[in-house]
This record gives sequence, C-alpha cells and structure tokens, in this order.
Amino acid sequence: MGSEFPVSSFQFQTTTHSAEETQNLGQRIGEHIQAGTVLALYGDLGSGKTVFVQGLGMGLNVPEDYTITSPTYTLINEYPGRIKLFHVDLYRIANPVEMEDTGLDDVFRNDASAAIEWADRLGEDLPENHIKIQFKINGTESRKIKFSAYGQSGVNLLKTVVKDRPCSGDP
Repeated sequence: MGSEFPVSSFQFQTTTHSAEETQNLGQRIGEHIQAGTVLALYGDLGSGKTVFVQGLGMGLNVPEDYTITSPTYTLINEYPGRIKLFHVDLYRIANPVEMEDTGLDDVFRNDASAAIEWADRLGEDLPENHIKIQFKINGTESRKIKFSAYGQSGVNLLKTVVKDRPCSGDP
C-alpha cells in the first residue's frame, strides 16, 4: 500500500438524476472491472454509495438471490460473481486500532474487487492503484459523481466506460 497517492491520471464527472441512473452507472463500471480493482467511495449519508455498489454487483454478475446492502455492522460483505466483490463500510471505524481488526488486508487481494464506503477512514492506506469516487447530493434525486483514477488499470477502466457510453458532464 502506498503512503502517498500519485497524481490522478484521469478524471471525469457525471450527474445522475435518479437512484436507477446511479445504479446503472455502477453496473457499467462492474461490466468492465478487472480483478484487483479497488473503488474508494466518498460521500455523505444518502449520497448514493450503496446504490452504486448494487449496480456494481449487477455488472459483476452477482447472483440475484444475494441482496447487496450496506455492511454497516458487519463491516465487510463478500459476494460471488464474475469476480468476487468485497463491499466494505468503514462508517463505524473510529480509530486505526479498530481498522487492524477488520480483515481489510483480505480485501486487497488481486483475485477480487473491492468497493469501500467511507474510504476517508483509511487515510492514505489504499493501494497505489485505485479509483476514487466522490458522491455529492445535488438535489432530491440528483447526484454529482466524480471519478479519479490512480494507476494504469483504473485509467483504462474509466476510459473504457466513458468511451463505451459517455455520461453527461464527461470531458
């Protein structure tokens, strides 16, 4: 894990106008995601992070009988799919000592993908290659979502998604 984030190589921002659009965006990312991808999710309560991860699960072919919910109390949920998905929620983590007991090291395995809600609790303790996703409430249903890729695999993923089906607000 890197102690200092490199400069983002690629960014784009989009606006979704409903939970369904946010979920569809997550699904598009999930359809192209590769093993080892870490998504660091930032945003206030109710900003769309879990809805996005639900779409991510659809794109990863998580079976429909698995309901993706925020792991607020379990901290980490694991879902089978085309690539295993770890869904992490660090909202209840208050200090670094608690972080050591979460099992987060397993999340950064190269044979899985990970979506980490409240990633700000990690500080700079993310893998060097990751995608930062910032969610901002922009009205009752509308969300501004900004993506920043750190590392070549994240850049490739985001460029593929933007090229595949451009989002509103893309550069």
